[in-house]
Amino acid sequence: MKVSTKWLNEYVQVDDLNAKDLAEKIERTSVEVDSTYRLEEGLKKIVVGHTVKVVDHPDSDHLHICQVDVGAEDLIQIVCGAPNIAANMNVIVALSGARIAGNYKIKRSKMRGEVSEGMICSLQEIGFEEKVVPKAYADGIYVLPQDAVPGEDVYKYLGMDEDIIEVDVTPNRGDMLSMRGVARDVAAMYNREVKFPETKVEESNSLKIEDYVQANVDEEIAPIYQLRVIDKVKVKPSPMWLQKRLWNAGIRPTNNVVDITNYILLDFGQPLHSFDYKKLNSKNIVVRLANAGEKITTLDGVQRELQSEDIVITDGNAPVALAGIMGGQSTEVDGQTQTVLLESAVFEPIHIRKTSRRENLHSDASMRFERGINRQTITEALNKAAAMIAELGEGNVVSGIATGSKYDVQNTKIQTSVNHINKVLGTDLSDVEIIEIFHRLGFDVQNNNGELMVEVPPFRWDISIEADLVEEVARIYGFDNIPTSLPYGATTPGHYTKAQKIERQTREILEASGLSQAVSYGLTTEQKAKRFLLADAVPTKLDFPMSSDRTTARMNIISGLLDDIAYNKARKVNDVALYEVGKVFLGDGKEIRPHEVTHVAGAMMGLTNESAWNTAKQPVDFYTIKGIVENLLNKLGVTTDVLYVASQTHDDMHPGRTADIYVGDQDQYIGFVGEVHPMLSKELGIDRTYVFELDLQKITDLPKEQAVYTPVSKFPEIKRDIALLVDKKVENAEIVKTISVNGGANLKDVKLFDLYQGDKIDLGFKSLAYTLTYSNSQRTLTDEEVNQSFDKIVSKLNEQFDAKVR
Repeated sequence: MKVSTKWLNEYVQVDDLNAKDLAEKIERTSVEVDSTYRLEEGLKKIVVGHTVKVVDHPDSDHLHICQVDVGAEDLIQIVCGAPNIAANMNVIVALSGARIAGNYKIKRSKMRGEVSEGMICSLQEIGFEEKVVPKAYADGIYVLPQDAVPGEDVYKYLGMDEDIIEVDVTPNRGDMLSMRGVARDVAAMYNREVKFPETKVEESNSLKIEDYVQANVDEEIAPIYQLRVIDKVKVKPSPMWLQKRLWNAGIRPTNNVVDITNYILLDFGQPLHSFDYKKLNSKNIVVRLANAGEKITTLDGVQRELQSEDIVITDGNAPVALAGIMGGQSTEVDGQTQTVLLESAVFEPIHIRKTSRRENLHSDASMRFERGINRQTITEALNKAAAMIAELGEGNVVSGIATGSKYDVQNTKIQTSVNHINKVLGTDLSDVEIIEIFHRLGFDVQNNNGELMVEVPPFRWDISIEADLVEEVARIYGFDNIPTSLPYGATTPGHYTKAQKIERQTREILEASGLSQAVSYGLTTEQKAKRFLLADAVPTKLDFPMSSDRTTARMNIISGLLDDIAYNKARKVNDVALYEVGKVFLGDGKEIRPHEVTHVAGAMMGLTNESAWNTAKQPVDFYTIKGIVENLLNKLGVTTDVLYVASQTHDDMHPGRTADIYVGDQDQYIGFVGEVHPMLSKELGIDRTYVFELDLQKITDLPKEQAVYTPVSKFPEIKRDIALLVDKKVENAEIVKTISVNGGANLKDVKLFDLYQGDKIDLGFKSLAYTLTYSNSQRTLTDEEVNQSFDKIVSKLNEQFDAKVR
């Protein structure tokens, strides 16, 4: 909502306040302020010019040479290429040395041999947004009113000298989506009087509303619905004051009828809609839910197929408007319109919200109907608009209002007390001070020894419970004025749960391993959600997604990390290492809500070490990321019976470079690690990428081995090397497990130091060489003890794998 302080000053005095100070007060008290600005800021030497003579450029088929009066003794010559330039026009002129939008400086120059001493500007060139420029001037220069004086600054003629405060209205403060709502709040902040002009409508005694229209309305979807008719209207451009009000609020001026409905929208916060009465096929206006499959072409030229939950305005048969959102093209007010049917209503907000989101059609009207409007001023807004259309369109207001539904609007009564308000806020306000705050807000109060009965008018429909009243006192009194105090009473020391400790420890370990934390979207596409699953699950889809890329709750974390890697790769960042700890949402097809499980995932692409004078570059490979996973599990206390089993069951992973991870001799599946499938990498536009994903909830629930410090032994170690010839299908993990199980208490470490496959051994076999380390912290080991253990290991390896010692 863009608030002009000049317009605001008509309702409550603010011209003695600095705009930035006023904006800060609004932000501290009511709603957030996005920006405060004047359109004239940064511009200079932009004046009114009058084109005295315009001739075609002799050396161009589209340029014109203009002699322009800018209030100086002599005319100046400007070369202009606008298609609508002509003699005897008042135009916007940037003189030589001027600054226009974008801090662009205008200089005296030559264009195709002709001197140009300035520039004739469009609205866009002096800082207006494209969306607010009237369509008649969208592709050319803007023509100022005939009373504009050559040589004067253009700013006052275009409303560029007004301070604009752009407020970001929260859903609960729909009353601030109107100038009158902002005025009431500002008046309460500064304890000033707020005044609104009286609305008067002069009706034609000879014209009766019954002769024109009647309304039949489903009151559940439109609790208030009223119509007025204005006859013999002349549709034409709006006066300059009205155009300035609209484009300063971010709305494009169209014609006097449409502009007035938009003006009332901004003033009252009440959406109105105008129909060309003669384009309706009957006098009977029916408001109902649409029939599934009905179609309407809206004002934006899009044909829309309706559903049974859409509210429509019909002429007794066919839909002529999508209620509360956008009118239909078939009844649009245009230059030939003579009779205007004007609608003012309240529509059920849930239907409006569902329709606008499904159709991706978010209008100023739908936003207000969704957040609520002041039901007390429905008729006043309708009358004000009718009177303005009659005045600016030289028409006659037909006597009477056609009412389809009505609602008895009452004040909201809420009980509270002075003691309760002071207790919640920690203040010591008297009943007089609190009652004064309520009066400043426009609330009536009855005081019975500190017990307050507060009557809240309909213009503050967001206030319904006692806590709302306390908040109103707090913000008008001033949050900065509320005293600070320490909590009292017994306190309970906080501590992390087991799951929280594991999560924080996981982050520390992965960051120490060189990975950076990423936070991905919890919503993704259904296709991405189904990838990289650790367990069978049903996708959880949103009924009303914000976009096609955010339709489904994620069931894995890797997809989000791959999007992050693709984002970096597209920006020439080739070495990426990321991790994320977060929730995934696994549906079972039975419950409405999915099961939330905490996962941890990582993704790496590129190099782990770049080349230098003394080191070679080291690209990420399977063993790099597997080592990170092993280190993570080890540091978390999962140290025994962790198995990595080659897997080809993951469609999106490389079938020869992927391993499933089990704990407890394949009793518990906790995740997988490996390379992303080359086809998927190509689809995402990334290089070879390695990933892992683990079920952190299962890891948290597993029994952990407590890390215990072991002193360095004073006695010497004994090392034995062994080279084994085994079938190439035998995995290293199986051999290491067999050695560890059968090596005895003195075997402290098993390390693979060589792998050989070549012409020196038989086809289908491989050679694996290990170093076995023996140690005892209490004494020196003998060769006999080590030989005995070593022989047992050799025997078991031969028995289980038919391994031959080389």
